[in-house]
Amino acid sequence: MILKLKKMLLSIPLVALLVVAAACGNTDKSNGGKNSNKLTIGYVNVMDDAPAMLAEDAGLYEKHGLDVELKLFGSGTDLIKGIVNGELDAGVLGATNAVSWASKGADLKIVGGAQMGYHSILAREDSGIKSVEDLKGKNLASQKQGSTADIVLNGVTFKEAGLKRSDVNMNYVSPTVAVQSLQSGKVDAAFLFEPYDRIARLQGDLEEIYEIGEVWPFPCMVVITSGEEMENNKDNVYKVLDAQKEAIEMLESDPEKSAEYIYKRFSEGDTFESSDGEVAAVDVIEEAIKAQTFNWKLTAENVKQIQDVTDLMVEQGVMDEKFKVEEIIDLAWQKEQE
Repeated sequence: MILKLKKMLLSIPLVALLVVAAACGNTDKSNGGKNSNKLTIGYVNVMDDAPAMLAEDAGLYEKHGLDVELKLFGSGTDLIKGIVNGELDAGVLGATNAVSWASKGADLKIVGGAQMGYHSILAREDSGIKSVEDLKGKNLASQKQGSTADIVLNGVTFKEAGLKRSDVNMNYVSPTVAVQSLQSGKVDAAFLFEPYDRIARLQGDLEEIYEIGEVWPFPCMVVITSGEEMENNKDNVYKVLDAQKEAIEMLESDPEKSAEYIYKRFSEGDTFESSDGEVAAVDVIEEAIKAQTFNWKLTAENVKQIQDVTDLMVEQGVMDEKFKVEEIIDLAWQKEQE
């Protein structure tokens, strides 16, 4: 099956995530003289980033008084570096990235929610894999070591199945390559997020054996900014949050309409090719949206879940020391909404 994916998708890792970057406030600030409502929004072309894509494509940023330019990034690492070095001033990014950099002294704040984790394991029907336990000795495609997907895969999925990383033949590749590897039979299974899950299923010989959101839901994506931005440019950060909130509400309440806005970000044409012929790309993306849980709120339970993931990072050697997530949580905007 030939997938009509954009070439830009070939190097996208899981945890990368969506970044919403707000430029600093007044032109007399030390930010290169950006206008008060001029924003650069970085993003990665994955469904996790749908709120930023939809806010742009549906005109929601403009509605909230923002002049936005979307900027594509190939990885979450590049996105977080953009925030840390001031190229991007705020963003929505994987919670693990925010915590990892904050633990090293980066001036970051988590200021809102975005998306709950959705990661499925798809297995080839001819692989004999019917459960996570059956992955032992098999070839599994997944995102790079240390990513959110890898942390949860090892700390939750494998652990509950009594497996270790060494029990499975891991192939660390981009989601697009993972889909291609499934199609060619190079791997027996893949740990995927949307829309690659739906795209992979178009070949018709795959079975979902696991989905982390059903077993261990957690806030994979959060809105982050710097402490300096919250102090000096709070209005712009709040406008970004307002636009994203409206986008999230549309994604949750009207996935059909949302898909019509954003499907071309994932397909060069109006269709994907499947084993049964052409399938409307907008329908595939609508199903991918429906599979997600987008939420602009961060509850006390969500904060605890981020802490649990952070503790897993220490356990797996991704971070050297324990870190209190509450130290970088600022939900002032959220409290205003409530």
